[in-house]
Order: sequence, then structure tokens, then C-alpha cells
Amino acid sequence: MKISRLAILFAAACSASTALAEQSYTLKVAHFLPANSNAQRNIIEPWCQQLTSESAGRLKCQFYPSMQLGGTPAKLADMARNGVADIVWTAPAYSAGKFPRMEAMELPFMLPAGAKASNPIIWQYYEQYARDDFKGYKVLSVHGDGGMDIHTRGKGVATLDDLKNLKLRVSSRTAASLVKTLGATPVSMPPAQMTESISKGVVDGALASWEVVPPTKLDEVTDHHSATPTGQPAFSYTVLAMLMNERKFNSLPEDLRAIIERNSGPVLNQRFATAWDKALDDARTRTPSEQIVAIDESAYGAMRQAAAPVADAWAAAVTEKGLDGKALLEGARSLSSNAR
Repeated sequence: MKISRLAILFAAACSASTALAEQSYTLKVAHFLPANSNAQRNIIEPWCQQLTSESAGRLKCQFYPSMQLGGTPAKLADMARNGVADIVWTAPAYSAGKFPRMEAMELPFMLPAGAKASNPIIWQYYEQYARDDFKGYKVLSVHGDGGMDIHTRGKGVATLDDLKNLKLRVSSRTAASLVKTLGATPVSMPPAQMTESISKGVVDGALASWEVVPPTKLDEVTDHHSATPTGQPAFSYTVLAMLMNERKFNSLPEDLRAIIERNSGPVLNQRFATAWDKALDDARTRTPSEQIVAIDESAYGAMRQAAAPVADAWAAAVTEKGLDGKALLEGARSLSSNAR
């Protein structure tokens, strides 16, 4: 009788284990851009297809672009933490103050232009200095927007003086500090609001990555695009991240967690870099050459010098919040310099 009961219990346990192994899981993926955006179409969708293929169909994704789950871009990180979405792709800076260490990567003239050049630096910085910003998340990717340039309507920006009295859209607190220090007025808003704001004269232009120019139709309302000298660091960056609800990740069977693991981190960052740099190049190429405003080395140097206090002010501010701002700043600069 005892043997029979043990056999029954063993069979039940095996059956439950087999059912778990065969169960499929649909991951809710939310972000702030349209479904036809470069991020979803060329990166996140192929990534999800890879998960589906490697899991023999047991892992699938359901997409919720353009904030279809409700809320604002600033709430995306909380939506992942609270389980409203399983995975979000967002800019940590949209949730002001929640990811303070990561802001170092967005400081003026910190990172080289281009995702292939900057993404490894951003990931290294996350691993060495900013992991504590992301407690409660399974971090799938932390990458950059390839660097931001100045896109304006009616007036081009080639020198420091050209920035005076301009109102420019910015994406983060660090970008706002840069724009203010350079003599312009920063106005914070997500990419989806840029085009209408420029067309209505709410702002004169935007500090934005070339990658967002076509999908937001920024090129339809701007006619000047300022370019930093080749090989020089970008004005600023928006750090972006794919974050997964940690409880959801831990609840998956071990083999499915392994599939997500091996397709995330530097591997996923490389996916972003390849598609991102192609989008950057395509956007620049389709822009009429007469609209490109070249910033010469002298004017660029003046802008960098004017912006120098921003990094020290940031380090002092995060130190007041209990972090070692000096160490974070020195670490960011060291990783960036060593990569050049």
C-alpha cells in the first residue's frame, strides 16, 4: 500500500513537472513609441521571435506600444515593477530621480556618437556602478539613443550665441541642465510631443537623436539640423532600458529563464546598436544637405567649455542624496575615455 501511494505521488509530481515544462507564457511588452517604430519593428519584435523559436513556441510576446496599457512614459518603469507589464522599454530618465546613478551616462559630451560605440560603455557602467538603481527588475538591456543633435525650425545653431533665446525640447534632467547652461530654455517632453510642440511654436526645436526624426516626423517641422564634428562626443544622450518584472522572470521554468538570459545583456545591446546606427544613418542620409548645420571645432569647443559645470553640479547633487557623486563621475569618464 505504501509503495502504491509513493508511486501515485511520484507519478503526480512527474505529471505536474511535465505540464510546467510544456506550459506556454505570453509576455506583455509595453513602450512609449508607435508599433512601427525602429525599436519595436527592428529590435524588440525580432528579439521576441528569437525567444519563441528557441523555446519551441513556449515564450511569446504581446505588444502594447504607444502606452496602450495606460499611464505616461514616466510610469513605464513602475508598470514593470508592479506587474502591469511583464517587460517595458523605457528611458529611466523619464522617471525623474528613480535611477540617479545612471544619469552619469547622459551628462554633456560624455559618450561618443553612435550606438555601437556607446552601448558597450553604457553596459559596463551599469554593471560596475549602477546596478543598485535597478533593484526589483530583471535588466535585459541598458543602451543609448546614439547621441542627440539639435534640430530647429527657422534658425540653425552653429555657435554658442545661436542658442540664446531658443526654447528646446529635452528628454532628461541632465539634458535640461545642458541646454540651460548653453543659454537656451529647456522644455521637458517625450518624443511623441515634439512635432506638435514645434509646429505650434511652443518650442523652437529639439535636442534629440536622429533615430526619432522619421517616426515622429520631426523632419517635417524642422529645417536645420546641427551636427557636432566627426569623432567628437555627442551633446548628450538618452539612456534606454528594457526592464522585466523580476517576479515574472523568476516564476518561469529554468530552461525559459536561460533562453532569456542568453539573448539579453550585451547580446541584446548589440541588436539595438546594429538597428539603431542604421536608423541614424538613414535619417541623416534622407535629410537635404543644405539643412545640415556643421558646428566647427572652435564653436564645439566653446560649447563644451560652457557646459563643463553641468557634470560637477550633477555630482554634487547626487552626493547630497547619499551617493558618491565624484566616484560615479570619475567612473563614467574613465570608461568613456578608455573606449576611445
